[in-house]
Amino acid sequence: MHCELSGTGRSLRTAEGALEEAMSLTRAIGIVAVRGEVVNLHEARPATFLGQGKVAEFGQWLEAEDDVKLVIVNTQLSPVQHRNLERAWKAKVLDRTQLILEIFGERASTKEGTLQVALAHLTFQRSRLVRSWTHLERQRGGAGFLGGPGERQIESDRRILAEKIDRLKKELEEVRRTRTLQRRKRKRAPSPVIALVGYTNAGKSTLFKRLTGEETFAEDLLFATLDPLMRQIELPSGADAILSDTVGFISDLPTTLVAAFRATLEEVLEADIVVHVRDISHPETDAQRKDVLDVLAELGLTEESDAVFIEAWNKIDAVEGSTDLRASAKARAEIAEGTPKDPLPVAISAVSGEGVEELAQLIDQELTALREEHTFTLRPEAGEAAAWLYRHGDVIADESGEGGARTIRVRLEARDVGRFEKEFA
Repeated sequence: MHCELSGTGRSLRTAEGALEEAMSLTRAIGIVAVRGEVVNLHEARPATFLGQGKVAEFGQWLEAEDDVKLVIVNTQLSPVQHRNLERAWKAKVLDRTQLILEIFGERASTKEGTLQVALAHLTFQRSRLVRSWTHLERQRGGAGFLGGPGERQIESDRRILAEKIDRLKKELEEVRRTRTLQRRKRKRAPSPVIALVGYTNAGKSTLFKRLTGEETFAEDLLFATLDPLMRQIELPSGADAILSDTVGFISDLPTTLVAAFRATLEEVLEADIVVHVRDISHPETDAQRKDVLDVLAELGLTEESDAVFIEAWNKIDAVEGSTDLRASAKARAEIAEGTPKDPLPVAISAVSGEGVEELAQLIDQELTALREEHTFTLRPEAGEAAAWLYRHGDVIADESGEGGARTIRVRLEARDVGRFEKEFA
């Protein structure tokens, strides 16, 4: 069920749309939903979130339906609300955070993804130790490695979780250090980075597959991709770039998940181009866009970011009047600033390939614009400096002058200009 509080100001998203998304989340882990309902509330009840009448109504229905053992409430329940609803309904209850955690736990396949999901799970469990557990007064015996004499169960559980969380954080810190080293290596190489971001199921993986020519899991499911993928691609100009696919975002994404996946999402912070893939056919595409921008802002990507922002209006094959949509995107691209709030739009269909070549050309064009033209005059013996310019820049002209001196015109990023001048002063 989806619970909608009146006066919450969610004008961009309808209650029916939120319910449909919740149903899609359940399908993502193979749960068959037999009933979905929107419940409008004037206020949340501290004990059960829902009013007594609704709790009783669902309890009677569950009692009549012997085969229904799980209820999903599409909101964040407090520990007390969660416990009381399970008692009243005599069924397992999952709130929105738990449901997303379940999906992430099933999807993670690499060591890094598994570590991040485990950290999110444990962090969530620790938050539930504050008020919800019924055995707070129970005590452990004096013997044993973990608990001292008379240690309360809640204190023992909290300490065990804290130790596990600390261990996972250390392992993820190693992942972060490894990624930082990899990024430094990429910075020394000439290949720029393009990051795909977007709402879950917007078509990022399908676009990734289209641009790289690789087979990736691109099923029509929420959170089909959890573990990041990075591949080298060739742009229309012949230049190489690194394309990164990231985990999809969603409304009301649990903060524990944002924190756990920060090591992965930091790849977006280092990107030269950020391509926001939008499902332009979705009835709530504007709400999804806002959710993505909110998460990016939380990560640190704001209007002041150096990256160029492109919006890929995906799934135009599912939109009536796609010709007008393409024309609108082209007109806006001519005046857009390329920032998160004013991105460069391009209309595409990752499935059919329509507009994908235009997207690649736009990326190529913006990457070229990031590199300014510089002229260097090198002595005849400065072959190493010339080779460095060829490796790190786009050489426009290389001419020989008097005495064997070489004049090289090259496009370089600002950071590479400084490195060149420092290394070959």
